[in-house]
Amino acid sequence: MSDTAVSSQSRLAGNREVPLPVVRVPMLDQKRELFAYEVMFHRHVGDEAAQMQRVLSTLADGALTRLVRGNRTFLTLSRELLLDQTDVLLHQPRFGVLLQPQMADDAELMERLIRMSQRGCLLMLDAGATDPHGTAAIEALLQIVQFVRLDAKALTPELLGERARELHERGIWVVAGQVDDHTTYHRCLELPLQAIQGRYLLIPDQVEVPVLSANRLSLLRLMRELQENNPGPVELGDIIRNDAILSYKLLSCVNSAYFGLPKQLKSVQQAAIFFGVTRMRNWIFTMALGGMDDRPPELLRTALIRAHMCEQLASTMPRAQKEMAFTVGLFSLLDTLMCAPMAFVLEQLPLVPEIREALVGNRGPFGPLLEQVHAWEAGQLGGQMQPQQIQRMAGIYLEATQWADQVYAFADPKTQAVAA
Repeated sequence: MSDTAVSSQSRLAGNREVPLPVVRVPMLDQKRELFAYEVMFHRHVGDEAAQMQRVLSTLADGALTRLVRGNRTFLTLSRELLLDQTDVLLHQPRFGVLLQPQMADDAELMERLIRMSQRGCLLMLDAGATDPHGTAAIEALLQIVQFVRLDAKALTPELLGERARELHERGIWVVAGQVDDHTTYHRCLELPLQAIQGRYLLIPDQVEVPVLSANRLSLLRLMRELQENNPGPVELGDIIRNDAILSYKLLSCVNSAYFGLPKQLKSVQQAAIFFGVTRMRNWIFTMALGGMDDRPPELLRTALIRAHMCEQLASTMPRAQKEMAFTVGLFSLLDTLMCAPMAFVLEQLPLVPEIREALVGNRGPFGPLLEQVHAWEAGQLGGQMQPQQIQRMAGIYLEATQWADQVYAFADPKTQAVAA
């Protein structure tokens, strides 16, 4: 990791140099572009007040802004912080606060929230399944928020549609949360929603007969070539020699200031000698998947985060297994990226059994690593791990997000088109 990465991670750690246990969860608009992030916190007993203080510290010094790449972001803050220490939010126009319906009954807090709204702070009512028009108190909340999030899992499709339309007509932007399957997602596309949030992004849509498009077939052929016959540095260079865009993206990334190489690498062969064949093959996978411009950008970013996290969680394993762990994380969303069942996609690739077992059933040496990453994404580690383990996971996650954002900047075809 570069000095820049270490410095940024230290700032995210806050004053005590302990990593802030957060996960950023995207909300996508109906074109599948990023609308906002929600930053969620992994909590364990006894640390909530101190953790909330550190959240405000990272807001003040810009570290949290870098984590979310300057995008619109919503946080859940304690009552005490909302009453006493929200001035920092007034200087962070892209950061907002998630509010609960019961806050409407807290007169002191409502007075503070009204002042925050008047000064332009972003406020989102997390209404869930609560009727937004149920009481006069909640109606008062609706007068000051710009956004309302509805629970698509708890509401019937009819009630979700009715409430979304009512709020939309009032000029309030509506987010559907807990959208965890594609049936619900496709219904949401027909509603006046500004954003959709949920696990649907990370699971493949069900198809009776998978049909791979020409560009996906081409990508699978490339991935098969990279796996077959154990290619060396020369062979890797030959495999992608005719793909000028892929070669350009790959070399631009590895030569970027982020990685701080002692000298510029001028060919894929040189890069494979410097980094090793397996690592370079993983980089080619990464850049090739980045060319899938018909998939949501946040989906590939998540695959990159998983890859880096799995590699770091495998830090005590031999180097070859660490690099296989990277492949497991990256390929864990291959079915969603390819819009086809995982078993079908893996039939096209000559992967080693350890990788295949992890991808199909979370088995083998890498299965537990994937399970840890999944639990972290879902915010479900608090009761399973000791504070020291959570801190380690937090550091790995923060480093992985920074790495993924940097790499995606080179893998994204839109970025490359602008650069050209």
